[in-house]
Amino acid sequence: QVQLVESGGGLVQAGDSLRLSCAASGRTFSTYAMGWFRQAPGKEREIVATINWSSGRTYYADSVKGRFTISRDNAKNTVYLQINSLKPEDTAVYYCAAQTYGSGWPPTEIRDFHFWGQGTQVTVSS
Repeated sequence: QVQLVESGGGLVQAGDSLRLSCAASGRTFSTYAMGWFRQAPGKEREIVATINWSSGRTYYADSVKGRFTISRDNAKNTVYLQINSLKPEDTAVYYCAAQTYGSGWPPTEIRDFHFWGQGTQVTVSS
């Protein structure tokens, strides 16, 4: 089992920046990749970014390229999501997810991930 705890969300203004964190515990040695998803009200959960845990290879959804940066600290078992130039349409619950074995790169589907955090709310006011 892998436990994931997100933090760093909040209420911000358009143009601000945020850094979300996701701390992993448990059988973290089995982690193959980590991902961030988001779910806006009334919408489906969508991929934001993923990172290969060992190589650091990254993937970004087209909608966030250039503004979002995913990174990881292997020593702290933590993955980060830096969000710059926040927009009201970034308002969502952001979820961290862990994949314990590879199923092709990049993993972008909900079914590709095996463990999930509880989510952290990001609200962007205009």
